[in-house]
Amino acid sequence: MSDRRTLLKALAATSVLSAAGTPAAAAAVPARSGSGPAAAAGVPGIVKPLPPEHFVLRGTNAEARYETFRDTGLLTPADRFFVRNHTSTPVLDARDWRLTVWGDGLHGRKPVHFTYGQLRDLFPVTRTALIECAGNGRSLYTTQQGEPVSGTSWTLGAVGAARWRGARLSDLLRAAGLAPDAVDVMPRGLDDPYVTEGVDLGRVRRPLPVAKALDDVILAYEMNGEPLPYDHGFPVRLVVPAWVGIASIKWLGDIQVSRTPLSSPWSTDYYRLFGAAHPPGGSAPITRQTLKSAYELPFGATLEADRTHRLEGRAWSAHASVRKVEVSTDGGAHWRPARIVDRPAPDRWVRWTTQWRPRGTGPATLLSRVTDAAGNVQPERAVHNTQGYLFGAVVRHPVSVV
Repeated sequence: MSDRRTLLKALAATSVLSAAGTPAAAAAVPARSGSGPAAAAGVPGIVKPLPPEHFVLRGTNAEARYETFRDTGLLTPADRFFVRNHTSTPVLDARDWRLTVWGDGLHGRKPVHFTYGQLRDLFPVTRTALIECAGNGRSLYTTQQGEPVSGTSWTLGAVGAARWRGARLSDLLRAAGLAPDAVDVMPRGLDDPYVTEGVDLGRVRRPLPVAKALDDVILAYEMNGEPLPYDHGFPVRLVVPAWVGIASIKWLGDIQVSRTPLSSPWSTDYYRLFGAAHPPGGSAPITRQTLKSAYELPFGATLEADRTHRLEGRAWSAHASVRKVEVSTDGGAHWRPARIVDRPAPDRWVRWTTQWRPRGTGPATLLSRVTDAAGNVQPERAVHNTQGYLFGAVVRHPVSVV
């Protein structure tokens, strides 16, 4: 308890300066690109422009065109990062923002409040990690496997990599007085409540085991060296490495800490696996993402025969670093290794390349598959679930040779 009081006193003493105008606090205003272009494109709830050459609009969401990643590096620029919104992006002011930590999982069971300045006074860490929607690749269950699913029809662009800077969630929880027998935390966002079929499910929230919260989760306030953009969680969001994107709550407003397991619609009705291959009541709430690899090439692309083409792609796994990538240019009859461009690391993707000189003309199917350091290999088919989560099968990529 004395350590907690010491830390809270230090934060209180320094936060006045931080909120009043230190360089960090003064700089913590995201660039506002304006809502006009996005609204004109049909998504008024998204702030940043969504040029059609980079995005496909999907309801309240914007999917990045995966094939355009080839002209980006390992990090996805913020203006090219996909947007997953349940409602609309709130435009918040860091000076008014407060994070409340509360619940019976705290010593004294009294809420503890943190300002933006106090959060930035905690020891900063930087972590490069992917954020990937649980439904990334969902449409391939239908187009590739002939299986119906519900939900947003993502192809492969509901994923991005960024360098996130912020405070460890473990440091904040300990400063708030985390009890040793706490089992779950429940972060909740500040976006509007989500209403579906006339039912108000409240603001987006999802429980996180304390063990994960104390491991590698951060409260991010910067993305690729700049303040978080509004659409990506300004002023503060969670980043939960390797887990499905719903765990990385944006626009963080409060965190419940509990001595008993917690639940929400996003762990009971959604983000579980239902269907014939799963238990009658559904699986446990999904946590880790899966593994993927794919060519950075439009589906149905036209390639010239008797010419050497340099084909590029990306591969990643939520379970371990990438170990190898193999490619096939004849629909899977033969496989050969691709050249991995980047040094593999956990929670990151790698770029890969291969060369292909097609001889004949007509339709062809390109394949790629990744193997990670834990021995996981992309399968030929993904196990179906009715909501289309965790598609991890080899992607069948049609092209035409002329």
